[in-house]
Amino acid sequence: MDFVSIFVVNNWKYQIFFIIKQYHFIVVELRRLLQELGDQKIPFLGPTDQGYQQLWDSSYAGLVLRRSCSVPVELHSHVQAAFLTLRKKGCLLRDLVRVRDRDVFTAVSRALLGEPGHTYRYLDTRLFTKPLGLGDNEKPVAQLKHSLSDYHIEDKENQEDRCSQPSSPCLCTGPVKFNVTLLNFMDPAAMSHIKEEPYCGMGKMAVGWHHDENLVTHSPVAVYSYSCYMAPGEASSDPSISERSYWRIGLKVAWDIHTPGLMLPLESGDCYYMRDDLNSTHQHCVLAGDTARFSSTHRVAECSKGTLTYIQSRCQEALSNLRTDPETGSHSLLALLPTTLQLCEEIHNEVEFEWLRQYWFQGRRYTRFCRWWSRPMEQLESDWRLLETMVGQLRHRHISVTYVISFERYHFRLFEFDTTIKKSLTIRQIIMIP
Repeated sequence: MDFVSIFVVNNWKYQIFFIIKQYHFIVVELRRLLQELGDQKIPFLGPTDQGYQQLWDSSYAGLVLRRSCSVPVELHSHVQAAFLTLRKKGCLLRDLVRVRDRDVFTAVSRALLGEPGHTYRYLDTRLFTKPLGLGDNEKPVAQLKHSLSDYHIEDKENQEDRCSQPSSPCLCTGPVKFNVTLLNFMDPAAMSHIKEEPYCGMGKMAVGWHHDENLVTHSPVAVYSYSCYMAPGEASSDPSISERSYWRIGLKVAWDIHTPGLMLPLESGDCYYMRDDLNSTHQHCVLAGDTARFSSTHRVAECSKGTLTYIQSRCQEALSNLRTDPETGSHSLLALLPTTLQLCEEIHNEVEFEWLRQYWFQGRRYTRFCRWWSRPMEQLESDWRLLETMVGQLRHRHISVTYVISFERYHFRLFEFDTTIKKSLTIRQIIMIP
């Protein structure tokens, strides 16, 4: 094996070892906690339980509730009408994600709205934004985003009105700009089976325990909840009945089986915020109510490697090492330094596995009602073909490229980059190769 191959293989071996070590720690720690818990359940408190407010103040201070009555009635009406229209037009789709080494479809139908050219990655799936506010149906959601952002930076006095949770002061005083909005829809009546929440016994679970991924550290998450066929603020007069008929949010301290969990029922039109380090130190789940539900989750996604501008600049960085003869059109490499070749291969893999495969496999579904991404992805595919040419130059110069390692859906695969197979295929055909 030549020096180039040894250099790259050693680098990838280190990364693989580090990831496996982290995974091993999580498995061992989870097993230890489950053994300690045994057949018991982690206790949890709801609004009707004694000590609920004290638990909220002491262990869940980053959770802030904004009651539906503090949101303008007109905004409620516009946003909820927009939700129903987007669903009627088929804009909300289920995603194929990776959970515990299995590919599964989400129970929740989703669409991602946001800044043009932004993406959001979760559970090894990249979602491509539908630019927020370009269509009439998205404008109310954009207005809601601004309303939630403005509310987040209001001072403590404005939060302590009669409709807000008085015990959770705003600790983040700086401005916040939500750059992605994840719309969700789920109808429990249409589900053949809804899993029970396993650790606390909180009830039917629409979305399992998790941290929201790929967010700017300590950035807030704002969620607006709309239960269909229930007016904003509508509640049952019997608390014991209404508590489980509502959609609810469950929270627990991560890696802690001793601190009781917290269950927060949501009336239609309520908003809640997860602020400061709550998302990183705690886990949350979504518990199903009796009605269908829409929600819009507004986030500050960590987009340093998730924008169209970023991946385009990466392509140009790699292609700067490719020279094209103006007379013959033939290609040649300008430099053969190991670090340069490694960078080229890393960018080549990133374009193919993180963008093109993700787009042609799932993102392209949205082109029937939003074609914003079509032309940029065609250009990205064209750049990818030039990157293929660069890899072919390595083969032509008898430099081994069998070291390429792809990290795809948590599987490590060592494969030979055989250009004789790929040269006649488009990226859309290549993604079908197992």
